[in-house]
Amino acid sequence: MQDKVTYEYAVIRLVPSVEKEEFINVGVIVFSKRKKYLGIKYHLDKNRIESFSKGIDIGLVHHYLKAWEQVCIGGKTGGPIGLMELPYRFRWLTAYRSTIIQSSRVHPGLCNDPQKVLEELFDLYMG
Repeated sequence: MQDKVTYEYAVIRLVPSVEKEEFINVGVIVFSKRKKYLGIKYHLDKNRIESFSKGIDIGLVHHYLKAWEQVCIGGKTGGPIGLMELPYRFRWLTAYRSTIIQSSRVHPGLCNDPQKVLEELFDLYMG
């Protein structure tokens, strides 16, 4: 138990019609302050998305998620948010918003390896 550190995660959702509040999971984001880790994994299943909502611009959604990925990586390519410290970047990405890409509430946990947790959570929510 001594080696375990806290982490937080949120599920990334595609919300094609914000007013309907319907969504499908498209990925997961994991943050661990002690491990200095902020990671994101997502997958856009074109057939599933198009069966869920016609007319979605999947290229645009991919562009938005790449921007989230750049914020996670940090640095200038992540824009002004990408230059902030990890906790601020995670909080910005998981803040409540009424756009086509949203996140669930943030959930805590304990782990040894946040990258492994990211993979496990991705399999759980996207499987």
